[in-house]
Amino acid sequence: MVDPEIEALDGASLPMKGSDEFKPFIRRLPEFKFWYSITKAFCVAFLMTFFSIFDVPVFWPILLFYWIVLFVLTMKRQILHMIKYKYVPFSIGKQSARG
Repeated sequence: MVDPEIEALDGASLPMKGSDEFKPFIRRLPEFKFWYSITKAFCVAFLMTFFSIFDVPVFWPILLFYWIVLFVLTMKRQILHMIKYKYVPFSIGKQSARG
């Protein structure tokens, strides 16, 4: 005679409740909507180049500083994750054998 508790632990089983069901990965933004938004933004930006009202002079150091701040703010989570797991995406110097 096999104990039902032991039999239940043996191998895979069917889900017993709704929360046990397989849930596939669902994107928050579907691919079509992404490409549609990118295409629309590109077309608007391209059309804006034909009007002189949008030709605003920019002092390049301010633009560079603005780009660096945006990059750091958007990459903060990824950078902290890389630091946490000691991931360095580049190698410095020559590898030496330790032993």
